[in-house]
Amino acid sequence: MPSTELRHCQMYIGNTWMEAETGERFETVNPFTGRPWASAPLAGPADVRKAVQAAERALEGPWAKMSATQRGDLIRRLADLIGEHAEELATIETTDNGKVIRETRGQLQGMPATYDYFAGAADKIHGATIPSPHTNFFTYTRREPIGVVAAILPWNSPLYLLASKLAPALAAGCTFVAKPAEQTPMSTLRFAELVAEAGFPDGVFNVVTGGGETGAALAADPGVAKVTFTGSTATGTAVMKSAADHIADVTLELGGKSPNIVCADADLDAAMNGVLAGIFAATGQTCIAGSRLLVARELHDELVDRLVRRIQSIKLGDPLLMETEVGPIAFAEQLDKVCSYVDIARTEGASLVCGGKRPNSANLRDGYFFEPTILTEVHNDMRVAREEIFGPVLSVIPFDTEDEAVRIANDTSYGLAAAVWTRDIQRAHRMAHQIHAGSIWINSYRVLAYNVPYGGFRQSGIGRENGIEGLDAYLQTKSVWVELTGASRDPFKLG
Repeated sequence: MPSTELRHCQMYIGNTWMEAETGERFETVNPFTGRPWASAPLAGPADVRKAVQAAERALEGPWAKMSATQRGDLIRRLADLIGEHAEELATIETTDNGKVIRETRGQLQGMPATYDYFAGAADKIHGATIPSPHTNFFTYTRREPIGVVAAILPWNSPLYLLASKLAPALAAGCTFVAKPAEQTPMSTLRFAELVAEAGFPDGVFNVVTGGGETGAALAADPGVAKVTFTGSTATGTAVMKSAADHIADVTLELGGKSPNIVCADADLDAAMNGVLAGIFAATGQTCIAGSRLLVARELHDELVDRLVRRIQSIKLGDPLLMETEVGPIAFAEQLDKVCSYVDIARTEGASLVCGGKRPNSANLRDGYFFEPTILTEVHNDMRVAREEIFGPVLSVIPFDTEDEAVRIANDTSYGLAAAVWTRDIQRAHRMAHQIHAGSIWINSYRVLAYNVPYGGFRQSGIGRENGIEGLDAYLQTKSVWVELTGASRDPFKLG
């Protein structure tokens, strides 16, 4: 029988492992078994303050005295360690959040490239010389770290999304306090051990664990210069308000209700695979999920039929097995939310074509599973077409013209991602230019890379992660004026 002993972890602050000052702890549940498997400290405001102070000391200490090349070397060392421990980290993450191992393994195996990319950028951060209109001045700019960064992480891809924040922040010379989601702290805590092994100075990277109150205390801490958050729009709004109270910078990667648009001339086999990947991969628990399928009316019945037949063969099961295609919902409250939205859809008049319930299989009853679900006869004003469900629920909406498809796609408060499936290259570019979203895929879906900017329009967020824009988010510009002549000047005259 498997061990029932909980894995007991501590927080990582200033290169020291510690408990919360109150001694309180919380448990994290394996969503496949429905049983607790680990516990971590429940950090309060005093613990958060301690972590931020450790990061402040590091910002002014040995980390600040390192050259950019030395910082890059440490980041590369961390990348190597991630690669060496990719399988272990993937297993921890899958156990914590139920995402299938075929995805977490792929994320972790590819993650060193993110750190390598930003390691290479560390010594390529340049200021500029600026011709001054005052001939007795030499003027230049410096690009400097923004300061202590607070990262509030989601539960769906903790280390993958941490990488898009931490790697550029380290390259910029910032220090860091991470707060993983209370449902999934374990992979971030194991990752902290690798940071220590890589040789980063004390306090450069810190981890506090806890729930919403812990995150709120971190966002509100006056020592934090920047808050980077990935999660729901509602929580992102609260984070932004807290950061505003002490004029901290923010990057917010928030929710979406992304349209996956299949035009009449699309390659239907490719489009079907893209639709499946867009909503059922990761059990629909991804911000960029293609949760609205907009399909040309003449293709509607055929595409829905194909999707239903493929869904019937999808393998739900143990997320640690490679043959499993769809794992459980990450935690019980989220499962309840997904169930409630299917009830809402049917009340609003949508038709349930397949799924819509928890599976009956004996081997799945203990876990938080929900069948891949398709809803038709959906109108874009229904709640299931407007609100983020964050589960394996697809709303299908037919359209008659290209203009109508664009109108429906843009009729949302979000703007994170979208896809267009068509063989017409002119239509592809035309629609990509007209759709209001931060990422547009043509004949593909759910593809991201460390060197390509990512972020949302409207209520899907503020700022960009990845690429050079992702690095810029952790830098600030200083202007330096050097008087060249030594001549005295009128103290009451500008310039």
